[in-house]
Amino acid sequence: MKKNRFLSGTALLAAGLVSTASAQSAQPESILPATQQAPPAAQAQAEQPAPQTVEEAFGDIRMQSGEVVQQVPSLEGEWSVAQVEELIAFIPTMEAEGLRPADYHADELVALAAQGESEALNKLASEVFVWLVEDLRDGRTPMDNRRQWFVVDPDADRMPTWKLLEDALAGGDIAGTLSGLHPVHPDYARLRDELATATDPQRIRLIRANMDRWRWLPQDLGRQYLITNVPEFMLRLTVNGRIIKSYRTVVGKPGRTATPQLAEMVEAVIFNPTWTVPQSIVVGEGLGQKVLNNPQWAASQGYKATKGAGGWIGVVQQPGPTNSLGLMKLDMPNEHAIFLHDTPSRHLFNQDNRALSHGCIRVQGARELAMTMSMLGNASSREDIPAIQEEVSEITLSGKYTRYPMAKQWPVYITYFTMATDVDGKLRAFKDIYDRDKPVLEALDAPRVSNRARETSEEAVEIIDDMQITV
Repeated sequence: MKKNRFLSGTALLAAGLVSTASAQSAQPESILPATQQAPPAAQAQAEQPAPQTVEEAFGDIRMQSGEVVQQVPSLEGEWSVAQVEELIAFIPTMEAEGLRPADYHADELVALAAQGESEALNKLASEVFVWLVEDLRDGRTPMDNRRQWFVVDPDADRMPTWKLLEDALAGGDIAGTLSGLHPVHPDYARLRDELATATDPQRIRLIRANMDRWRWLPQDLGRQYLITNVPEFMLRLTVNGRIIKSYRTVVGKPGRTATPQLAEMVEAVIFNPTWTVPQSIVVGEGLGQKVLNNPQWAASQGYKATKGAGGWIGVVQQPGPTNSLGLMKLDMPNEHAIFLHDTPSRHLFNQDNRALSHGCIRVQGARELAMTMSMLGNASSREDIPAIQEEVSEITLSGKYTRYPMAKQWPVYITYFTMATDVDGKLRAFKDIYDRDKPVLEALDAPRVSNRARETSEEAVEIIDDMQITV
């Protein structure tokens, strides 16, 4: 395989993608930030062993029965007047973060503080502090207004509210604790800078909505990850804050097949994938009978049919140039059956509007991505790279279905930002292809909602196919 088709081993090492210590590559990458990157108030949580999967990182602490066994400590502390005054002084800064200072009862705090320390002051100051933490750490938009948002933010587990309150009062740094909750991704800072100079009301609302979307994600996405912004139709391979490679994408059509927002782990690269055709196409669109009745056509398309009891017909498309998944897919198990894959219809990447699929994400340059992820997931030093390249090249050319596991798994974030930094480094707005801005804007303009859910109640819709079949 020609070297210029893939990121070279030297480039990977220079970018910090491949460690020179095999011990570092033996463990899957955590989506959580390194210990030294955690806010001071969250230090104790960051020092715990890093979870190995997205499920561990994002899941609540529950028994199999679903009963929550975590005990929630007190969310009320003892405040001095000086600490309350620092809290009062912090509230106006929320406007710069795209939030509403009016939500946080500054006038009531001023009136109570003037009367000195009291139980009423402790209760209100603690309540306001909790609200500030929740809005800055988790986002202000209620889950009901986050359409098709299936990411469970781990920050509430990493930085529990009770611990933040306890540390802030003990250490005396109220403002520092709250400021330490901001997302660390540079796009958030770009949006905040833009908000400071924006004058158009509609642009201001759009900036606020997208700033809040960053709070729905982990505060720090990690050192190495894949991230795709659906409205931009782009995928990025990011390492240590640098975009190493960008790829054009095709995403789901608006409607039932719109691509949902997820955070998953890439566990393996599948080369020469097969495609099991869903019964909605086999039966509903008559593909099964056509495959049985037209063996020559079926062979040309790579379809093989199996007959079972009661007239059941199963159809599997074999690996090959006509396979709807192309030559590779990234194996990232999830209940939506969403994954990143190749496509034989590569001409679609030339279109501006690429919301064309049945939900999964098609990637331009998928073979390069597959080779790169194979190396990133398994190479521990420069010496490992040639052997992996040779092995993967042979697998690709063999035409046989092969699952190539990644010893070091990578997080992938499927996001939805209608204002973000593009591949040229410019902050720009993207078309709201799924009409997901409106409910977010409505929530930000409405009174604050307390006791918000951490997980969506929306049903996970499995994406059953990713191409149109003409039968």
